Amino acid sequence: MLYLPTAPWLHYVGDAAAWLVAAAGGRWVYRQRRASVEGLARQTDPSYFVTLAIGGALGAWLLGSLNTLRDARPVLSHSIAGALAGAIVAVELWKLLRGVRGSTGGPFVVPLALGIMVGRWGCLFAGPADQTYGIPTSLPWGIDLGDGIARHPVQLYESLAVGLFLLVYARALRAGRHWATAHGFHVFVLAYAVQRFAWEFLKPYPPLIGPLNVFHLTMMGLCLYALVWIARGNRTGGAAAQGGALSVPRPDEQPVRDLP
Repeated sequence: MLYLPTAPWLHYVGDAAAWLVAAAGGRWVYRQRRASVEGLARQTDPSYFVTLAIGGALGAWLLGSLNTLRDARPVLSHSIAGALAGAIVAVELWKLLRGVRGSTGGPFVVPLALGIMVGRWGCLFAGPADQTYGIPTSLPWGIDLGDGIARHPVQLYESLAVGLFLLVYARALRAGRHWATAHGFHVFVLAYAVQRFAWEFLKPYPPLIGPLNVFHLTMMGLCLYALVWIARGNRTGGAAAQGGALSVPRPDEQPVRDLP
């Protein structure tokens, strides 16, 4: 068992660090894929980003609190998984109302992945008060967060899993792989949801349906969302290659508006 000194205020240090690296990731995306960022700006307006922010904030607090208010120590809380789900719902509604087709998420993949990677370390060092800790384990890398119990470091599991995805994604993007340029955001959502679904079994969260907690169900919804987008893009692209469609979905950083 490994002992880790913790303090609740370190969560805020982790949040600040996550925002900083996410901003650095955004700058990298702008420098390396400037056309994609400028394409997004041309197809949207400030209301897009306001909608994204509101949806993310509402989703974060709604799902986070829905989970922790059912705990033995009910508290208001927020969640990155809820923020991602809320932002997606809000943006898809915005796109529907504005007639924007295709994905607008491509430029956000790197900043999101970096933010999650670093932010999870803040959750770890915040200790038991953060309520993101894992269940007890006898594995040699179990971590004592100050309560004398060796626990799964689920925060590190998630950080490493997202980091692995980011490495694969960056290499694929540099090589111009179709999945990275056309469905980078959807593959990110799918990868995040799958790994998060797995780690949820290592957390002491109250179940909602059978053994599944609120985040299990949320991750299932995100998987469905990503798979539908990927399948629709592949189907439409295949039809276009055979002359069966008038247009094909743009890469996920090049959304288009419906014609009047």
